[in-house]
Amino acid sequence: MGCLKTMNMRTISGLVLLLLGACLFLTQGKTFGPGQIFAYFWPAIFVIPLGLFFHWLYFTMIGRKGIGLLIPGGILFTAGVVCQISMLFNSWGYMWPGFILAVAVGLFEFYWFGNRNKWMLIPINILTVLSLLFFAVFSIGSIYNHFILSQPIFAIVFILAGAFILLVKKKDI
Repeated sequence: MGCLKTMNMRTISGLVLLLLGACLFLTQGKTFGPGQIFAYFWPAIFVIPLGLFFHWLYFTMIGRKGIGLLIPGGILFTAGVVCQISMLFNSWGYMWPGFILAVAVGLFEFYWFGNRNKWMLIPINILTVLSLLFFAVFSIGSIYNHFILSQPIFAIVFILAGAFILLVKKKDI
């Protein structure tokens, strides 16, 4: 009986923390509706699927003749991920080097699935290093201020704590 009571308490507290964290993360103190969904998730609705569409065209329909489709596909997909992260965390000032990385990803896909011209690695490496350098220089001081001290970190902590309580058996603790 005591084990069942503990299990029910753990389940309820885990679910409450999980839902509280998700609510805090999505609303961040504001009301949440269809307009906010469109405003926050436009990259996942438009840009990322377009990048995936170019990949789908290459891998299923056109094949080796359409190798050039991978360049815009890689650029759009990576730029969409960068935009989505920037929208969710309001971090445009820190995520902009991802657009440089997007070009490197598109070119790298062209290199990897194409004829592997070694000269393609020069712009790919330059763009990748430049992007990572800008990420490092502009992000080091802001990581603590933006992510650690803001409300979304509490939401993520609540979500992880709730999931931990739900998934870990009492014997494992």
